[in-house]
This record gives sequence, structure tokens and C-alpha cells, in this order.
Amino acid sequence: MAMHQIEIQLTAIVVAVACALPGVFLVLRRMTLMSDAISHAILPGIVLAFFLTESLSSPLLILAAAGTGVLTVVFVELLQQTKLLKEDAAIGLTFPALFSIGVILISRFAGNVHLDMDAVLLGEIAYAHLNRLEVFGYNMGPVALYVMGTILVLNLAFILLFYKELKLATFDASLAAALGFAPTLIHYGLMTLVSVTTVGAFDAVGSILVVALIAGPPATAYLMTDSLGRMLILSAIIGSVNAISGYWLAYLFDVSIAGAIATMTLLIFGLTFLVVPERGLIAIARRRARQKWEFAQKMLVIHLLNHEGLPEAEAESEIAHLHEHLRWEPTFATQVVKYALNNRCVSQKETQLTLTEQGRAMARQVLVQ
Repeated sequence: MAMHQIEIQLTAIVVAVACALPGVFLVLRRMTLMSDAISHAILPGIVLAFFLTESLSSPLLILAAAGTGVLTVVFVELLQQTKLLKEDAAIGLTFPALFSIGVILISRFAGNVHLDMDAVLLGEIAYAHLNRLEVFGYNMGPVALYVMGTILVLNLAFILLFYKELKLATFDASLAAALGFAPTLIHYGLMTLVSVTTVGAFDAVGSILVVALIAGPPATAYLMTDSLGRMLILSAIIGSVNAISGYWLAYLFDVSIAGAIATMTLLIFGLTFLVVPERGLIAIARRRARQKWEFAQKMLVIHLLNHEGLPEAEAESEIAHLHEHLRWEPTFATQVVKYALNNRCVSQKETQLTLTEQGRAMARQVLVQ
């Protein structure tokens, strides 16, 4: 494997994990769209910082963009506090306005500069390894790897230092405020991290993939666990798997790596959504089918118990006539009888059904409830 392939994959993993960690809290707070808003709204911050520094590599671009991201959050919060708009409407008004300002500034004052919307929105991780970091003449590797590595450490440190506060503010902001944990400060700290992470990942993957990596791995992990700690770990692992599998999918079909990673993010989420135990669609369908048969079985044993010992008991327990008494389709009635026989709730003698002790106990328990 060539060195540049290893560097691209390492960069993809670092970007995925750096995005997934704050993304967990956005998913839990139902603020995933905020990452999309921030990823677009920070454009004017990047443009204004470029006008001041006239350099696309200046750290001021990241700081200015992060500040614009926080400003986006402030505007959304202010609109929400009026009680006239909900969060989705506030986001829908705020980020197009800020993004449009950035587009106007680029088209009006930076038309001849390599600072365009495609570079900001699309990105291409395949070229990230070309921008090298040199220290005293030594080639240290891709700049994007060091930038995102630093942001990853920053995100991890923030989560570890304020884990208790983040957890409490995420699940019960009112209790957090009552206990003196300043949930508003935690909120803006988290949004600042999201802004910094988004800007830092632009050079490597672009904002479209950033949104996918912020939302996809945490949403997938959310289907698998109720524990915040496990969700953070699973999000990091899933993000890494998305990055590696996306890279090799792109290599195999000779397509965009960023697009392939986003595709794998969707596919892995979809697969998890189908097969994850307890919460997946397959598990839900099986549970509903089981509940359907269990309910029908309870109806059958109650019917038999209600007529047990009465003159009409023989007619009521006749298998061929059950569908008439219980108003079931004949095929369904036959399947319910088979289900009850397998569970030993009833026994069959020729064409008659008789309750077993287990079936009788089940019927009495249901009637008591």
C-alpha cells in the first residue's frame, strides 16, 4: 500500500472521529441540522478573515469561521426565544442569510481568488495529502492530519473534562441550571467545538461530508445503545469503519472518496436500522408478529375457559367452528391453533381442543388483569 493511501485513510479516520464525538450530543439534543447550518453560515467568517490576512492557510480563518458559527447559534436562539418560530424555521432563516452574505462577498470582492463555493462545499480528501507540513526542512506529513488531530484532541479533552455537565445539560437542562452547571455556557462551548471541527474539516473533506460524519455515526450508535459512554465509543468506531470502507469503495469504483464515505455512512446506518437487536426493523416486525400470535392465543384460551364445563363446550371447542365463534378467517384460526398447540396451551383430541393446565393458568391470569 502506497504511503499516500495510508495518509488519506488516517486523515479520514481522524476527521470521522473528530466529527462523531460532538455529533453525539447534537443527535441527543435533536440539533443535528445545526451542523448543516453552521457548515454553511461560517462562509462569511472565512471570507472576512481572508480579506484581513490575504492567506488561505492563516489560523485566523478557523477562528473567524468558528466565531461565525457561534453567531449562527446565537441568532437561532434569539429567534426561538421570541416564541414565534420553532428551531427548524429559525435555522432555515439564519444560515441561508449568512451563507448568502459570504457568496456575495466572494463574487463581489474575491472573483479572481481561489476561494469559491465548490472548494468550500465539496472538498476532496484525495488531495489532502498534497498539502504537507514542513518543520526545519523535514516533511512531517499532511497538514490536514495535524489540524484535525489537534481538533480531535480538543474535542476529546472537552468531553472528558465536562462529561458530567454535558450529560446533565443534554438530558435535563433545567436540572443542570438548578444545580449550577451553567447549561447555556456548556451549550455554546459545544457549538464552538462544532464550528471549529466543521471549519477544520473543510480542507480535507468539505462541509457536505462533515454533516454526514457528524450525524451518521452517532445516529447509528444511538440505535445500538442507551449508554452515553458506549454511544461515544461506538460513534468513533463506526465513523472509522465508514471512513475506511468508503475509501476502498472509492478505490474500487474510481469515484470521489468523500462521496463514497458518505454513501457508506448511509449504508451502514441502513443496515444497522434493519438488523440491530431489539430496535431494528426486523426485530420490530418479529416482535409485532409475536405479539399478534400471543394475543390471538390468549383470546383462544379465554374462549375455551369461558365455555369449559358448559353444555355448549363441545361445540365451542370444535376446531372447524372456531373461526365462526371468534370471527377469524379460517386460515388464521388454523394457524392460531397450531401456535397454541406448539406452546402447549391446548391439547387436541380428534377435532376437539382442550385447555392444558398451562393454558388455563394463562387464561385466568389475563382475566384477572
